[in-house]
Amino acid sequence: MNESRILAAMGHLNVTEAEVDAMIASLGQRGKNYNTPEGRRIVLDQLINQKLILLDATRNLLEREPEFKAQLAKVKDDLLVNYAVSKTLSSVRVTEEEIQKYYAENPDDFRSEKAVNASHILVADETEAKDILAKIQAGEITFEEAAKKHSTCPSGVEGGNLGDFGQGQMVPEFDQACFSMEEGELRGPIQTQFGYHLIRLNKIHEASQLKLHEVREEIRAKLTGEKQQAAYQSKINQLKILYPVEMF
Repeated sequence: MNESRILAAMGHLNVTEAEVDAMIASLGQRGKNYNTPEGRRIVLDQLINQKLILLDATRNLLEREPEFKAQLAKVKDDLLVNYAVSKTLSSVRVTEEEIQKYYAENPDDFRSEKAVNASHILVADETEAKDILAKIQAGEITFEEAAKKHSTCPSGVEGGNLGDFGQGQMVPEFDQACFSMEEGELRGPIQTQFGYHLIRLNKIHEASQLKLHEVREEIRAKLTGEKQQAAYQSKINQLKILYPVEMF
């Protein structure tokens, strides 16, 4: 694709392929919806509209109006502040040694809590729940088949699987049952505000210490933020000495 290819011209202004690409890229994830022939045409039309307005604004000398000059000065000041701050923070670096030291000195910050993986079948009637349980235990139907056929929970289409969850994430009765069960155990009916549950505990994930490689980037981000804040405050303190602030 020739990015310099001119797609439209109006007066002395053009719209190029590169400008269309840049606008699509500026939309982030939403930009994917516009990277089609129809979508690119919409973006092109928007850029054409902008150039037409720019031509008209220039012809009418709007840039000479005091209100525009004030807005332009404000934008320039904001850009300059942001640029100066970015230069102040650009030298901030976090070393591997700092990451390892933080990890070693804060072990409690990097412990995964106990979690479980469970599946359930939810029905409105206790008698129905008991009948389903009896059929599962007798081998007449699998747990997954029963969940797909009988469960009123959306998880039924997945065979009742709820995925991994930690203690306190489910309603109390359900939570208490899950965290008192053994792996592979089938229990129920358990009554909650939603109805009657048959619960199968698939897996227990015991609390454990996370490895350094699992949390390295998390630590790096935390330390970088702290060092950037310190660098920013140090710069402000220096500037207050250079330019004393009088409060009124």
